[in-house]
Amino acid sequence: MQMFDPSTPGDLIPVLNLDESEVQRQMTICNACRYCEGFCAVFPAMTRRLEFAQADIHYLANLCHNCGACLSACQYAAPHEFAVNVPKAMAKVRLQTYAEYAWPKPFGTLYQRNGLTLALATGAGLALFLCLALLVMGNLFTAMPGGNFYGIFPHNTLAMMFGAVFGFAVLALGIGVRRFWREVTPGDVSGSIKTSAALEATANVAQLKYLDGGHGQGCNNEDDRFTLWRRRFHHLTFYGFMLCFAATGVATLYHFLLNWHAPYPILSLPVMLGIAGGIGLLIGPAGLLCLNLRRNPEQGDAHQKPMDRGFIALLLALSISGLALLAFRETTALGLLLALHLGFVMAFFLTMPYSKFAHGIFRSAALLKFSIEKRQRNPINAGSD
Repeated sequence: MQMFDPSTPGDLIPVLNLDESEVQRQMTICNACRYCEGFCAVFPAMTRRLEFAQADIHYLANLCHNCGACLSACQYAAPHEFAVNVPKAMAKVRLQTYAEYAWPKPFGTLYQRNGLTLALATGAGLALFLCLALLVMGNLFTAMPGGNFYGIFPHNTLAMMFGAVFGFAVLALGIGVRRFWREVTPGDVSGSIKTSAALEATANVAQLKYLDGGHGQGCNNEDDRFTLWRRRFHHLTFYGFMLCFAATGVATLYHFLLNWHAPYPILSLPVMLGIAGGIGLLIGPAGLLCLNLRRNPEQGDAHQKPMDRGFIALLLALSISGLALLAFRETTALGLLLALHLGFVMAFFLTMPYSKFAHGIFRSAALLKFSIEKRQRNPINAGSD
């Protein structure tokens, strides 16, 4: 929570909370050592600062990918008296930034609730509601010709319902990241710098560049050994989600522009994209869950594990129910599977602005700032010019 120093009412200087002060302390030590300067984007960004204000701390916390390489290499980590643990300190502040910039503001507390319980309870509750609705309508165990689920839920009803929820999620995330950007972004930047920086940041996001530990060997997970599996599972999850999103987009174009209505055959583009995306969203989150269960508790904030696992569990529920719906769409299980899948999809969209999904959006903004910053004169060296 942001507070202000009462001794300087005119300037309203933010007073750092305990977690922010800990990041400030550790960054001051790291800035004197600089052994990890080549590991990831955090440390080059750190060296452009002699002091760390609240905006700098929020920026660096979201720039951190929690790969753990710096902790494994740090000579000042516990049991040293400095007790430097950058991944854990950054993770604690990162969660606070999600809550601080959330919109609507009171919803920021959802980040700190039990994510696993919230995600699964929301999905199960919505699925149960849809099951009861279908039971009343007599469509819960009714087979439809060709697996046409629009015979159960009309297309326009689904489009309006999910369009409204998705629109709210995009709006909430957009306002939140805009608040974050306005605090941490540089001032006026030329268009050429913005364009080249945006291209570089987009490439870094697409490659998940900083999940390689800064040296290409990968992250540290349960011990000091390097592994690229965390990056690979993130890639499967990210691109699985994007393929599913593309499948929905193509199906929408088919429906409204070409007047081709679902259900589509197995070898059609929307279905093939959906299958590929569903497989990615099955393997990726399952792998991330295994890594999360085995990860060293010092590699990050253990209190955030319920939120992490809740998001992973919801992704797994999405992929499993979606693939099952496709496999059994021409049977009497269509109604039940459709209700389950739509319930989990709705839960995902409803919780998206207040779940681990937000970390990708905030981190992308931090990577864009880093790319812009690299193209500007280093303020520390400017005085010597």
